Amino acid sequence: MISVKNLTKTYLVHKKQNNLLKDIFFRQYKKVVALDDISFDIRDNELVGFIGPNGAGKTTTLKILSGILYPTSGNINILGYIPFSKNPEFLKQIAFVAGQRNQLIWDLPASDSFKLNQEIYEINEQEYKKNVADLAEILNCLKMIDKPVKTLSLGERMKMELIAALLHRPKLVFLDEPTIGLDLFSQQNIRHFLKTYQQKYQATIILTSHYMEDVKALAKRVIIINHGKIIYNDQLKNIIEKYSSEKIIKITLDDNCDEKNLTLKEKPFFYSFPEIIYKVDKKTLPEKIKMITETLPFSDLTVEDKPIEEVIKEMFRKS
Repeated sequence: MISVKNLTKTYLVHKKQNNLLKDIFFRQYKKVVALDDISFDIRDNELVGFIGPNGAGKTTTLKILSGILYPTSGNINILGYIPFSKNPEFLKQIAFVAGQRNQLIWDLPASDSFKLNQEIYEINEQEYKKNVADLAEILNCLKMIDKPVKTLSLGERMKMELIAALLHRPKLVFLDEPTIGLDLFSQQNIRHFLKTYQQKYQATIILTSHYMEDVKALAKRVIIINHGKIIYNDQLKNIIEKYSSEKIIKITLDDNCDEKNLTLKEKPFFYSFPEIIYKVDKKTLPEKIKMITETLPFSDLTVEDKPIEEVIKEMFRKS
């Protein structure tokens, strides 16, 4: 589906010289590398999380893959096409949904925007009606289609944006922060829709999000990018095994203890009776549990992995 080899994107940025004449007539520029020789492949019907901090290169990558931006160097093949050639047959097979941008006409019902997209993508009337009905059913929003867009809530507008973008049943969908700014219930609704849509129509989806709940709920594989370089490209479940050396021990105490008795060579990470939490090295886990069972009166003990969010933050710091 997608093959990216040695992709690089460099921008020339005006460098201020604190001199008006020089800044106007003798401008100097510096190179800013947005993407630095990245390579990856994505298979048919795969949903991949593409994550990283602000300025890491996520949106730049999506814009290049969808043909909006031209790369400085590298080879890209998507669905057998070079994206920035903007072949109409290629454009009819992709969709780009950005949570921070509108394609709907503000003062008109969403159905009018749907009709416009029907003409753009040359969808026949029977297929158009079926696609609108199917998508609206999954999103549970049929009654909203004929309301002016400006009267809809942010979550409702996002549902309309998704219908407009997916009317032509694209094979490849780029999702750039689709749940940004939404409340918890709207986020859950959008996640449920994307999961159902991907399973039902076997679409390939690339998802960027700052909400790890989006990624954990939808993507089995993640590509992590930082400073324009890919630092991880593998199954999401393998991150903790590969990059975390710590385990979390959570204990519920029976009796209040002297804090001196709570020290297991290291102080507790958190203590507020009756709960106590330790962060320990994986290698010393059996030893720590033995010490706890011998010295502390507790009613419950659980061992957990370090949260994925914390592991990824640590990866960013190291990179």
